[in-house]
Parts: sequence; structure tokens; C-alpha cells
Amino acid sequence: MSAPQSGNTRREARQASGSAVGPTAAEPPVRSPSRAGRNLPAAIGVGLGLGVLIVASLVLRKELMLGIVVVAIGVGVWELRRALAQVSIHVPLLPSLVGSVSMILSAYVGGGEALIVTLGLTCVGILLWRVADGVLDAVRDVAGGFFVAVYPSFLAGFAALMLAAPDGARRVFVFILVVVLSDVGGYAAGVSFGRHPMAPSVSPKKSWEGFAGSVLACVVGGAVAVALILDGPWWGGALLGACCAVAATVGDLTESTVKRDLGIKDMSTILPGHGGVMDRLDSLVVVAPIAWALLAAVVPSAT
Repeated sequence: MSAPQSGNTRREARQASGSAVGPTAAEPPVRSPSRAGRNLPAAIGVGLGLGVLIVASLVLRKELMLGIVVVAIGVGVWELRRALAQVSIHVPLLPSLVGSVSMILSAYVGGGEALIVTLGLTCVGILLWRVADGVLDAVRDVAGGFFVAVYPSFLAGFAALMLAAPDGARRVFVFILVVVLSDVGGYAAGVSFGRHPMAPSVSPKKSWEGFAGSVLACVVGGAVAVALILDGPWWGGALLGACCAVAATVGDLTESTVKRDLGIKDMSTILPGHGGVMDRLDSLVVVAPIAWALLAAVVPSAT
């Protein structure tokens, strides 16, 4: 029969046991992230800063906005290429960057036909550049290069097509506003009411309740924005909002799938609270072709 434990011994045993299951009373509590997994103050600060920059460029000169698009897509191409390299897909950097800049500028200057031609030339450039470096694993690398050429570069060209219109600054503002409303509405509804995951294997924090919030925010915001900013029909704005909410969600899930397949959380850490530039562009680039087409149909641009 063992001797009874002294007070000190029992206290030491309790402390040892407590250290295995959690902090002691003297330890400060660990601050947990928000339910959406973001550093919310940093995300809000960076988001507001980007918003001010974009609005200022659209108000002052839309060519400034074109420059922002070129830089953002260039950084996005670099991030995506860097991420693909982790699974031994080595995308040629120079032709990808030159192609991304060329697609955006050609779309702004020459329209849709120029955008398509530049995409083809970019793909040819990536193919020749990679094959000139050897044929070992060339098919895999060229396929990755084509993917980068289309997403995000080619899709971003549709934002340049919108910007090129006489009222292009207002069109791009409405386009970006609707996508931001999708993100804000989905975040607010998901955090407040999210109970049913939409795609748990891809994005565990995205819920059907959050998607409903995105649709509601986009429909209302799109109807108001198109009517007040573009002098278009409110129903056209509501249609734009509904389609953009779906496309933005698809874009978000698409990048989440890519990141999960690559085994990474964010494309980079350039934007505190957001991750990388591509983590902010994922919805925008997918929505851009749909917004361009719907706005062209609902609110024809004056020549």
C-alpha cells in the first residue's frame, strides 16, 4: 500500500496533468481566428486600401485602372506559377508574363478579336519556349502554361474590354462592386447563419447560407448599381447580380480546389488577411466575361 501523497506532490500531479490537456489558469488565453478563418482587422484594412486605390484610378483616369489590372495579373501569374512548381509543373515565366500583359493591353486597344489572337500567340510562345529547353516533362509544363495563360490572363482581358467602352470606368466599378458584395454578403451570412457546408471537401467554411447571402447582396446591389450608375434597367442589374454571385462562388471554389490539390493554404502572403493577389482575383476573373457580356446586352454602350 503506497504512502499518501503530500499536498505539494498532489499539486505537482495536477499541474502535470493540466499541462497535457490545456493551459493553466496563469497562462493567457490563445486568441482564435474568426469563424471564416481570416485575420479580420488586417483583411478589412487591406480591402479598404485596395478599394480606395481602385476608385481613385477610375475617377481620375481609367488608364490608371488598366495599369492596376496589368500589375495585379502579372503578380497573379507569378503566384500561380510558383504554386504549380511545388508539384513539379514548371511554367515558363517570361512568355507567361509577356502574354498576360499583351492580352490585357490588346483587349483594351483592339477588342475581343485582338484578345483571342493574343491568347493564341501566348500559347505558341509558351510551347516554343518550353520545348527549346528540352522535351523531358514538356507536355506537363506546357499544359500548366496554357492553364496560366487562360486563368487568369485571358479572363482578365474581359475586364479590359469593359474598361475600353466610353463609359468603361462606370462599368468596371459596377462589376467590381457586385463581386465585392458577393464576398461581403457571403461572409456575413456564412458567419452568422452558416450551418450546411456547400463543398466540405473543397472549402469547409463555405456554406449554403453564405451562398444565399451572396445572391441576395448581389441581386439587390446589382439592381441599384445598374439603375443609378449606368442608367440601365433594374431587372438587368438583378440578373447581373444573380449570375455574378454564382460565377464568383464557382471561381472561389475553383481556386480552393487548385490550392487543395497543390497542398497550399494561400497563393502567397502579399496581402495580409487575404493571402495572395490570386486569392482576391479568383472570383473577379471568372465573373469578368459574364459581367462584360451581360452589361453589353442590358446596357449597350454609347458610341
